[in-house]
Amino acid sequence: MISDVKKVEVKEKRHSTMQERLNTIRAGVLGSNDGILTVVGVLVSVAAATTDNFTIFIAGLSDLLACAFSMACGEYASVSTQKDTEESAVRNEAMLLKTDFEGELQSVQEYYMARGVSEKTALAIAKDLLSKKPLETVVNVKDDIQLGQYMNPWAAAFSSLFSAAAGGAFPLLAMTLSPVQFQWPATILAVIVSVAITGFLSAKLGDGLVKTAVIRNIIVGILTMIIHYAVGVLM
Repeated sequence: MISDVKKVEVKEKRHSTMQERLNTIRAGVLGSNDGILTVVGVLVSVAAATTDNFTIFIAGLSDLLACAFSMACGEYASVSTQKDTEESAVRNEAMLLKTDFEGELQSVQEYYMARGVSEKTALAIAKDLLSKKPLETVVNVKDDIQLGQYMNPWAAAFSSLFSAAAGGAFPLLAMTLSPVQFQWPATILAVIVSVAITGFLSAKLGDGLVKTAVIRNIIVGILTMIIHYAVGVLM
């Protein structure tokens, strides 16, 4: 049975599922938002303390790189842990199918009974499923796992890496490339527009309220700039 499981996993890993793609996109959106807020925080603090454009640029660039790699490492560790947990659950269920088949059968039966199916019908369904796809059935019923369809930690890591860098580039370029008299308005505008976009995307991906997410992100962005500006002035 274990060899059959490996064959199924190899076959299913050849393509990414919709859930995997959505999770990768979500990691990208969150990474972009973190990149924007982290970089603008440093830029505002430094710009409030000094008018030297090169110093501001180096500080912002250093933070952008640190944020991007930190986000990537965090996503990789998080998704790898999730993947390891899922694979461990699959191995455990494969062992239980060998050592406690009746118990697994009962679990599947109870799953369908909890959804309103009669005891007799639920048992018939459970027997039919376990005769065709035993491991796939039990991991889906008991652990809500699609066999072989695990999150890709590298995809999430690279998504966070590039999105955090891209997000941080908005305030960095606005602050360092704008004429001196327009530095602050350009940076504030860049942050408001970029966090509004990430708020919109996160709401769409999470089936949330778009208006609420956008307003919340804008308020957080403005508060981030105010707090870090105050810190820079006090330096």
